[in-house]
Amino acid sequence: MPTERTTALITNDIVGLGLIAATLALIFWLASGPTPFWKKVFAWVPALLLCYFVPAIYNTTGLIDGHGTKLYNPIARDVLLPAALVLLTLSIDLKGIARLGPKLLVMFVTGTVGVVLGAAVAFQIMRLVHPETVAGDTWAGMAALAGSWIGGGANMAAMRETFNVDATTFGQFAVVDVACASLWMAVLLWLAGRSQAIDARTGADTAAIDDMKRRIAEYEARSARNPSLTDLMVIVGVGLGVVGLAHALATPLATWFEANVSWAGKASLNSSFVWVVMLSTVAGLLLSFTRARNLEAAGASKVGTLFLYFLIACIGMQMDLLSLVDRPWLFLLGVIWMGVHIGLLYLVGRLLRVPLFFFAIGSQGNIGAAASAPVVAAAFHPTLAPVGVLLGTVGYATGTVIAYMTGLMLKWMAGA
Repeated sequence: MPTERTTALITNDIVGLGLIAATLALIFWLASGPTPFWKKVFAWVPALLLCYFVPAIYNTTGLIDGHGTKLYNPIARDVLLPAALVLLTLSIDLKGIARLGPKLLVMFVTGTVGVVLGAAVAFQIMRLVHPETVAGDTWAGMAALAGSWIGGGANMAAMRETFNVDATTFGQFAVVDVACASLWMAVLLWLAGRSQAIDARTGADTAAIDDMKRRIAEYEARSARNPSLTDLMVIVGVGLGVVGLAHALATPLATWFEANVSWAGKASLNSSFVWVVMLSTVAGLLLSFTRARNLEAAGASKVGTLFLYFLIACIGMQMDLLSLVDRPWLFLLGVIWMGVHIGLLYLVGRLLRVPLFFFAIGSQGNIGAAASAPVVAAAFHPTLAPVGVLLGTVGYATGTVIAYMTGLMLKWMAGA
């Protein structure tokens, strides 16, 4: 239910849900190419990108209030996301992921290093260009943002408590987070549609990815069937059933770890959301070794991808395209920071001649974590979504510790 102060035209969540559903339906229908004009449009603009940006336009223009609705939190974030993780991982090809090789992990680690290095570079550049931007407790806000860009929202909140970040500063960096990360994600979604041409031009070795896609396609061709009502009911039941169980276990687990494990906060194990993500992912992995994997033949990953599209639309609702117009210097800080992260990934990626997918998921495994890494991975190919899930989960596990060290570095640089 929206807050009382909202000035949005649509304040009813049910109306908002209908608007989002109708928007997604229209985008997909147009993307199917009903006319030559729309075929040309979607040859250049990926449908997934519009699923993200159109809701952002709704929020920016005041049609809806993305921060005053429960469509993202808790519905999309706490229900649809973990359900998608279950359905996308129950058909996971672990051997195929292992065959992707060590370069994928190298790119993920490079992305993490890029965030840490980017924090120092951005702080120093802004100290020279516009010292007021990094004055006061800006370093603490940057530490919180590092938590988000290495792990996720839970890690960012942990850094806020650790460094006692002022509420105003935290709010400003939350805006920087949404603006910079959202724009970068949009770029990656656009690049995903051109990955084959880019990989061909750079001479990247895509053999392992192509092999994984081929084996999944062969499996689907052998076992695919028209889903019955029973199939669909079981798919939804498994997805939401596991989500319900994960939520039932998450709160007591988070509470126990916070009370009994001294380092729980540094690993975000005191966050129930992190436990929901981990439990859902583990459950999906375990189900992949059972007969539940056969649900993929009836379209389990398609239902999971459907949930992801609603999630990405709800993430788009959080974005205000004009949010940092009044704070351009803080936005520049975020752009420089993100630029270092991207630049380091690009250099290492070119050196190793990795596919564009490795570059994208090495970034989103950090910047987006489990909330958006599988979305970007699925934009390259639906069978690759579990790779984003796994790396995003690793980001949650390491984000708080690495962000804490980044915060200490920034504190030293600031002389605080």
